[in-house]
Amino acid sequence: MPQDFVLLGGGHSQAIALKLFGLNPIPDVRLTLISDVEQTPYSGMLPGHVAGFYSWEETHIDLRQLSEFAPANLLIDKAVGLDLDQNRVICQHHSPISFDYLSIDIGSTPEALSVPGAKEYATPAKPVPQFLDAWEKLLTAASNNPEKPISIAIVGGGAGGVELALNMQSHLQTILKNSRQPVDNLRIELFHRGKRLLSSHNHWVSKRLESIVRERGIQLHLQQNVKEVLPDKLICESGLTVECNYIFWVTQAAAPSWIKASGLATDNKGFILVKDTLQSVSHPHVFAAGDIATMQNYHLPKAGVFAVRQGKPLLENWRRLITGKPLKPYVPQKRYLSLIGTGDKSAIASWGCLGWQSPLLWYWKDYIDRQFMSRFHDLSN
Repeated sequence: MPQDFVLLGGGHSQAIALKLFGLNPIPDVRLTLISDVEQTPYSGMLPGHVAGFYSWEETHIDLRQLSEFAPANLLIDKAVGLDLDQNRVICQHHSPISFDYLSIDIGSTPEALSVPGAKEYATPAKPVPQFLDAWEKLLTAASNNPEKPISIAIVGGGAGGVELALNMQSHLQTILKNSRQPVDNLRIELFHRGKRLLSSHNHWVSKRLESIVRERGIQLHLQQNVKEVLPDKLICESGLTVECNYIFWVTQAAAPSWIKASGLATDNKGFILVKDTLQSVSHPHVFAAGDIATMQNYHLPKAGVFAVRQGKPLLENWRRLITGKPLKPYVPQKRYLSLIGTGDKSAIASWGCLGWQSPLLWYWKDYIDRQFMSRFHDLSN
Protein backbone atom coordinates (compact mmCIF):
# COMPACT_ATOMS: atom_id res chain seq x y z
CA MET A 1 0.00 0.00 0.00
CA PRO A 2 1.29 3.51 -0.79
CA GLN A 3 2.47 5.43 2.28
CA ASP A 4 1.21 8.99 2.86
CA PHE A 5 4.06 11.30 3.78
CA VAL A 6 2.96 14.82 4.69
CA LEU A 7 5.41 17.72 4.78
CA LEU A 8 4.29 20.64 6.89
CA GLY A 9 6.04 23.86 5.83
CA GLY A 10 8.34 24.78 2.96
CA GLY A 11 11.40 25.78 4.98
CA HIS A 12 14.97 25.36 3.75
CA SER A 13 15.40 21.77 4.97
CA GLN A 14 12.23 20.47 3.33
CA ALA A 15 12.75 22.46 0.14
CA ILE A 16 16.11 20.72 -0.26
CA ALA A 17 14.63 17.33 0.67
CA LEU A 18 11.84 17.80 -1.91
CA LYS A 19 14.36 18.62 -4.62
CA LEU A 20 16.43 15.52 -3.77
CA PHE A 21 13.27 13.38 -3.60
CA GLY A 22 12.42 14.49 -7.14
CA LEU A 23 15.86 13.41 -8.36
CA ASN A 24 15.57 10.02 -6.63
CA PRO A 25 11.95 9.25 -5.57
CA ILE A 26 11.04 6.78 -2.83
CA PRO A 27 8.78 4.07 -4.33
CA ASP A 28 5.17 3.78 -3.13
CA VAL A 29 5.20 7.12 -1.27
CA ARG A 30 2.59 9.83 -1.80
CA LEU A 31 3.89 13.24 -0.82
CA THR A 32 1.72 16.15 0.29
CA LEU A 33 3.22 19.55 1.06
CA ILE A 34 1.13 21.89 3.24
CA SER A 35 2.31 25.50 3.11
CA ASP A 36 0.63 28.83 3.72
CA VAL A 37 2.59 30.36 0.80
CA GLU A 38 3.41 29.30 -2.77
CA GLN A 39 6.72 31.16 -2.71
CA THR A 40 8.97 30.55 0.28
CA PRO A 41 11.71 33.08 1.11
CA TYR A 42 15.39 32.22 1.38
CA SER A 43 16.66 33.84 4.57
CA GLY A 44 20.25 34.26 3.35
CA MET A 45 19.24 36.83 0.73
CA LEU A 46 16.50 38.68 2.62
CA PRO A 47 18.75 41.43 4.08
CA GLY A 48 20.05 42.08 0.56
CA HIS A 49 16.47 42.22 -0.72
CA VAL A 50 15.59 44.76 1.99
CA ALA A 51 18.58 46.84 0.86
CA GLY A 52 17.35 46.66 -2.75
CA PHE A 53 20.19 44.46 -4.03
CA TYR A 54 17.94 41.51 -4.97
CA SER A 55 14.49 41.30 -6.51
CA TRP A 56 11.60 39.47 -4.84
CA GLU A 57 11.88 36.66 -7.42
CA GLU A 58 15.60 36.17 -6.76
CA THR A 59 14.98 35.57 -3.06
CA HIS A 60 12.06 33.12 -3.20
CA ILE A 61 11.69 29.40 -3.96
CA ASP A 62 8.68 28.45 -6.09
CA LEU A 63 7.03 25.67 -4.06
CA ARG A 64 4.44 24.94 -6.76
CA GLN A 65 7.14 24.27 -9.33
CA LEU A 66 9.13 22.26 -6.78
CA SER A 67 6.05 20.20 -5.85
CA GLU A 68 5.36 19.38 -9.49
CA PHE A 69 8.95 18.21 -9.86
CA ALA A 70 8.98 15.98 -6.74
CA PRO A 71 6.06 15.19 -7.38
CA ALA A 72 3.98 16.24 -4.38
CA ASN A 73 0.45 17.47 -3.89
CA LEU A 74 0.67 21.11 -2.78
CA LEU A 75 -2.01 22.33 -0.39
CA ILE A 76 -1.98 26.08 0.32
CA ASP A 77 -3.22 26.39 3.88
CA LYS A 78 -2.05 27.06 7.41
CA ALA A 79 -1.72 24.29 9.96
CA VAL A 80 -3.35 25.09 13.31
CA GLY A 81 -2.99 21.77 15.12
CA LEU A 82 -2.15 18.07 15.06
CA ASP A 83 -4.24 15.05 15.99
CA LEU A 84 -1.52 12.51 16.75
CA ASP A 85 -4.01 9.86 17.88
CA GLN A 86 -5.54 9.75 14.40
CA ASN A 87 -2.39 10.98 12.56
CA ARG A 88 -3.98 14.06 11.05
CA VAL A 89 -2.89 17.65 10.40
CA ILE A 90 -5.59 20.17 11.35
CA CYS A 91 -5.75 22.97 8.78
CA GLN A 92 -7.33 26.40 8.95
CA HIS A 93 -9.41 26.14 5.78
CA HIS A 94 -9.36 22.48 4.67
CA SER A 95 -10.47 19.17 6.14
CA PRO A 96 -7.85 17.36 8.25
CA ILE A 97 -5.05 15.74 6.24
CA SER A 98 -4.18 12.15 7.19
CA PHE A 99 -0.62 10.86 7.20
CA ASP A 100 1.48 7.79 7.87
CA TYR A 101 4.59 9.92 8.35
CA LEU A 102 4.93 13.64 9.04
CA SER A 103 7.82 16.09 8.68
CA ILE A 104 7.63 19.64 10.05
CA ASP A 105 9.69 22.64 8.92
CA ILE A 106 7.60 25.77 9.55
CA GLY A 107 10.27 28.12 10.90
CA SER A 108 9.64 30.35 13.91
CA THR A 109 8.32 33.75 14.96
CA PRO A 110 9.92 36.40 17.23
CA GLU A 111 9.03 35.94 20.89
CA ALA A 112 7.78 38.62 23.31
CA LEU A 113 4.85 39.73 21.15
CA SER A 114 3.08 39.39 24.49
CA VAL A 115 4.46 42.85 25.35
CA PRO A 116 1.33 45.04 25.59
CA GLY A 117 0.57 46.56 22.20
CA ALA A 118 3.31 44.69 20.29
CA LYS A 119 0.91 42.32 18.56
CA GLU A 120 -1.33 45.19 17.47
CA TYR A 121 1.23 47.82 16.45
CA ALA A 122 4.56 46.08 15.71
CA THR A 123 5.50 44.09 12.61
CA PRO A 124 7.43 40.90 13.47
CA ALA A 125 10.35 39.91 11.23
CA LYS A 126 8.76 36.47 10.91
CA PRO A 127 6.68 35.14 9.26
CA VAL A 128 8.70 36.70 6.43
CA PRO A 129 5.79 37.18 3.94
CA GLN A 130 3.95 39.48 6.37
CA PHE A 131 7.16 41.38 7.09
CA LEU A 132 7.91 41.87 3.39
CA ASP A 133 4.38 43.07 2.77
CA ALA A 134 4.80 45.74 5.46
CA TRP A 135 8.24 46.67 4.10
CA GLU A 136 6.92 47.11 0.55
CA LYS A 137 4.18 49.40 1.87
CA LEU A 138 6.79 51.45 3.73
CA LEU A 139 8.92 51.74 0.55
CA THR A 140 5.90 52.80 -1.48
CA ALA A 141 4.99 55.47 1.08
CA ALA A 142 8.59 56.75 1.09
CA SER A 143 8.70 56.88 -2.73
CA ASN A 144 5.33 58.63 -3.06
CA ASN A 145 5.94 61.14 -0.24
CA PRO A 146 9.73 61.46 0.17
CA GLU A 147 9.36 64.81 1.93
CA LYS A 148 7.47 63.18 4.81
CA PRO A 149 9.70 62.26 7.79
CA ILE A 150 10.14 58.54 8.51
CA SER A 151 10.94 57.24 11.98
CA ILE A 152 11.53 53.52 12.47
CA ALA A 153 11.98 51.60 15.74
CA ILE A 154 13.57 48.15 15.62
CA VAL A 155 13.38 45.98 18.73
CA GLY A 156 16.13 43.36 18.96
CA GLY A 157 19.90 43.73 18.82
CA GLY A 158 20.88 40.33 17.51
CA ALA A 159 22.26 39.75 14.01
CA GLY A 160 18.76 39.97 12.51
CA GLY A 161 17.90 43.31 14.10
CA VAL A 162 21.24 44.93 13.28
CA GLU A 163 21.21 43.70 9.67
CA LEU A 164 17.64 44.91 9.28
CA ALA A 165 18.50 48.39 10.59
CA LEU A 166 21.53 48.80 8.30
CA ASN A 167 19.82 47.46 5.18
CA MET A 168 16.60 49.41 5.74
CA GLN A 169 18.62 52.58 6.15
CA SER A 170 20.57 51.89 2.95
CA HIS A 171 17.46 51.45 0.80
CA LEU A 172 15.50 54.35 2.27
CA GLN A 173 18.45 56.76 2.02
CA THR A 174 18.76 55.85 -1.67
CA ILE A 175 15.09 56.73 -2.19
CA LEU A 176 15.56 60.07 -0.39
CA LYS A 177 18.71 60.94 -2.34
CA ASN A 178 17.06 60.08 -5.67
CA SER A 179 14.15 62.34 -4.68
CA ARG A 180 16.60 65.10 -3.67
CA GLN A 181 15.37 64.99 -0.11
CA PRO A 182 17.65 65.30 2.95
CA VAL A 183 18.56 61.99 4.54
CA ASP A 184 17.70 63.65 7.87
CA ASN A 185 14.10 62.84 6.98
CA LEU A 186 14.91 59.29 8.05
CA ARG A 187 15.43 58.31 11.69
CA ILE A 188 16.09 54.72 12.81
CA GLU A 189 16.30 53.68 16.47
CA LEU A 190 17.51 50.26 17.61
CA PHE A 191 16.49 48.87 21.02
CA HIS A 192 18.34 46.03 22.74
CA ARG A 193 17.91 44.67 26.25
CA GLY A 194 21.54 43.49 26.50
CA LYS A 195 24.75 45.36 27.24
CA ARG A 196 26.15 44.72 23.78
CA LEU A 197 24.86 43.90 20.32
CA LEU A 198 25.08 40.35 18.94
CA SER A 199 25.89 38.88 22.35
CA SER A 200 26.12 35.37 20.84
CA HIS A 201 29.04 36.46 18.64
CA ASN A 202 32.61 37.34 19.61
CA HIS A 203 33.60 40.69 21.13
CA TRP A 204 35.23 42.09 17.97
CA VAL A 205 32.12 41.47 15.83
CA SER A 206 29.90 42.99 18.50
CA LYS A 207 31.99 46.15 18.89
CA ARG A 208 32.56 46.56 15.15
CA LEU A 209 28.85 46.44 14.39
CA GLU A 210 28.11 48.80 17.27
CA SER A 211 30.60 51.27 15.76
CA ILE A 212 29.02 50.97 12.30
CA VAL A 213 25.52 51.48 13.71
CA ARG A 214 26.58 54.63 15.57
CA GLU A 215 28.67 55.98 12.64
CA ARG A 216 25.65 55.77 10.35
CA GLY A 217 23.48 57.78 12.66
CA ILE A 218 21.25 54.96 13.89
CA GLN A 219 20.23 55.72 17.46
CA LEU A 220 21.25 52.79 19.65
CA HIS A 221 19.49 52.12 22.96
CA LEU A 222 21.32 49.40 24.91
CA GLN A 223 19.99 47.86 28.13
CA GLN A 224 16.50 49.05 27.28
CA ASN A 225 13.61 46.65 27.76
CA VAL A 226 10.45 47.64 25.88
CA LYS A 227 7.44 47.31 28.19
CA GLU A 228 4.66 48.79 26.02
CA VAL A 229 3.98 49.55 22.38
CA LEU A 230 1.56 52.28 21.30
CA PRO A 231 0.52 53.21 17.74
CA ASP A 232 3.13 55.97 17.55
CA LYS A 233 5.67 55.25 20.29
CA LEU A 234 7.63 52.74 22.38
CA ILE A 235 7.84 52.90 26.16
CA CYS A 236 10.75 51.23 27.97
CA GLU A 237 10.98 50.04 31.57
CA SER A 238 13.55 52.79 32.23
CA GLY A 239 10.97 55.40 31.33
CA LEU A 240 12.50 56.13 27.94
CA THR A 241 9.74 56.96 25.46
CA VAL A 242 10.47 57.22 21.72
CA GLU A 243 8.01 58.31 19.05
CA CYS A 244 8.03 56.41 15.73
CA ASN A 245 5.97 55.80 12.58
CA TYR A 246 6.93 52.14 12.11
CA ILE A 247 7.89 49.41 14.60
CA PHE A 248 9.63 46.13 13.71
CA TRP A 249 10.09 43.26 16.17
CA VAL A 250 13.24 41.13 15.76
CA THR A 251 13.70 39.34 19.07
CA GLN A 252 14.59 35.71 19.83
CA ALA A 253 12.71 32.92 18.07
CA ALA A 254 9.53 31.34 19.43
CA ALA A 255 7.31 28.43 18.36
CA PRO A 256 3.54 28.47 17.72
CA SER A 257 1.55 27.30 20.75
CA TRP A 258 -0.24 24.48 18.90
CA ILE A 259 3.01 22.50 18.61
CA LYS A 260 3.17 21.83 22.35
CA ALA A 261 -0.61 21.45 22.59
CA SER A 262 -0.44 18.62 20.03
CA GLY A 263 1.40 16.36 22.47
CA LEU A 264 4.77 16.42 20.73
CA ALA A 265 7.69 16.60 23.16
CA THR A 266 9.12 20.12 23.18
CA ASP A 267 11.83 22.17 24.84
CA ASN A 268 10.96 24.94 27.32
CA LYS A 269 10.24 27.36 24.44
CA GLY A 270 7.85 25.03 22.66
CA PHE A 271 10.17 23.85 19.87
CA ILE A 272 9.96 20.18 18.82
CA LEU A 273 12.60 18.05 20.54
CA VAL A 274 14.29 15.73 18.07
CA LYS A 275 16.84 12.95 18.22
CA ASP A 276 20.05 13.04 16.17
CA THR A 277 18.04 11.33 13.43
CA LEU A 278 15.72 14.41 13.30
CA GLN A 279 12.84 12.26 14.61
CA SER A 280 10.60 13.53 17.40
CA VAL A 281 11.74 12.05 20.70
CA SER A 282 8.11 11.26 21.56
CA HIS A 283 6.69 10.29 18.13
CA PRO A 284 9.21 8.47 15.90
CA HIS A 285 7.00 8.74 12.81
CA VAL A 286 7.26 12.56 13.03
CA PHE A 287 10.35 14.46 11.84
CA ALA A 288 11.24 18.10 12.40
CA ALA A 289 14.01 20.31 11.02
CA GLY A 290 15.04 23.94 10.76
CA ASP A 291 14.11 26.56 13.35
CA ILE A 292 11.07 24.65 14.64
CA ALA A 293 13.30 21.79 15.84
CA THR A 294 15.62 21.59 18.85
CA MET A 295 18.19 18.81 18.73
CA GLN A 296 18.15 17.06 22.10
CA ASN A 297 21.91 16.46 22.18
CA TYR A 298 23.16 19.78 20.77
CA HIS A 299 22.77 23.44 21.69
CA LEU A 300 22.31 25.04 18.27
CA PRO A 301 21.26 28.61 17.47
CA LYS A 302 18.25 29.14 15.21
CA ALA A 303 20.35 29.76 12.10
CA GLY A 304 19.69 29.02 8.44
CA VAL A 305 23.07 27.34 8.01
CA PHE A 306 21.86 24.36 10.06
CA ALA A 307 18.50 24.18 8.28
CA VAL A 308 20.26 24.02 4.90
CA ARG A 309 22.56 21.21 6.03
CA GLN A 310 19.70 19.18 7.50
CA GLY A 311 17.98 18.79 4.12
CA LYS A 312 19.99 15.85 2.80
CA PRO A 313 20.08 13.78 6.04
CA LEU A 314 16.38 14.50 6.51
CA LEU A 315 15.50 12.88 3.18
CA GLU A 316 17.89 9.98 3.83
CA ASN A 317 16.13 9.19 7.10
CA TRP A 318 12.68 9.48 5.51
CA ARG A 319 13.86 6.82 3.08
CA ARG A 320 15.36 4.61 5.78
CA LEU A 321 12.31 4.76 8.04
CA ILE A 322 9.92 3.89 5.20
CA THR A 323 12.09 1.00 3.96
CA GLY A 324 12.77 -0.37 7.46
CA LYS A 325 16.49 0.42 7.58
CA PRO A 326 18.38 1.84 10.59
CA LEU A 327 18.37 5.63 10.63
CA LYS A 328 21.58 7.67 10.49
CA PRO A 329 22.41 10.46 12.95
CA TYR A 330 22.94 14.00 11.66
CA VAL A 331 25.99 15.58 13.27
CA PRO A 332 25.97 19.39 13.05
CA GLN A 333 29.24 21.26 12.63
CA LYS A 334 30.77 22.55 15.87
CA ARG A 335 31.52 25.97 14.41
CA TYR A 336 29.76 27.85 11.68
CA LEU A 337 30.59 30.97 9.70
CA SER A 338 28.20 33.92 9.89
CA LEU A 339 28.35 36.57 7.16
CA ILE A 340 26.54 39.72 8.27
CA GLY A 341 25.75 42.29 5.58
CA THR A 342 26.21 45.95 6.48
CA GLY A 343 23.90 47.42 3.83
CA ASP A 344 26.69 48.79 1.62
CA LYS A 345 27.78 45.62 -0.22
CA SER A 346 30.29 44.85 2.49
CA ALA A 347 30.03 42.12 5.11
CA ILE A 348 31.43 41.08 8.46
CA ALA A 349 32.51 37.49 9.00
CA SER A 350 32.08 35.92 12.43
CA TRP A 351 33.85 32.61 13.07
CA GLY A 352 34.33 31.49 16.64
CA CYS A 353 36.55 34.09 18.31
CA LEU A 354 37.57 35.62 14.96
CA GLY A 355 36.01 38.42 12.96
CA TRP A 356 36.87 40.56 9.95
CA GLN A 357 35.19 42.92 7.47
CA SER A 358 35.59 43.35 3.71
CA PRO A 359 33.55 44.00 0.52
CA LEU A 360 35.05 40.72 -0.72
CA LEU A 361 33.09 38.90 1.97
CA TRP A 362 29.84 40.34 0.63
CA TYR A 363 30.65 39.14 -2.89
CA TRP A 364 31.58 35.74 -1.50
CA LYS A 365 28.26 35.61 0.36
CA ASP A 366 26.46 36.73 -2.80
CA TYR A 367 28.10 33.87 -4.74
CA ILE A 368 27.15 31.29 -2.07
CA ASP A 369 23.54 32.50 -1.94
CA ARG A 370 23.13 32.55 -5.72
CA GLN A 371 24.57 29.04 -5.95
CA PHE A 372 22.06 27.85 -3.36
CA MET A 373 19.12 29.38 -5.22
CA SER A 374 20.30 28.09 -8.59
CA ARG A 375 19.47 24.52 -7.53
CA PHE A 376 15.78 25.52 -7.41
CA HIS A 377 15.88 27.37 -10.75
CA ASP A 378 17.28 24.32 -12.54
CA LEU A 379 15.52 21.39 -10.90
CA SER A 380 17.00 18.75 -13.21
CA ASN A 381 20.49 19.12 -11.65
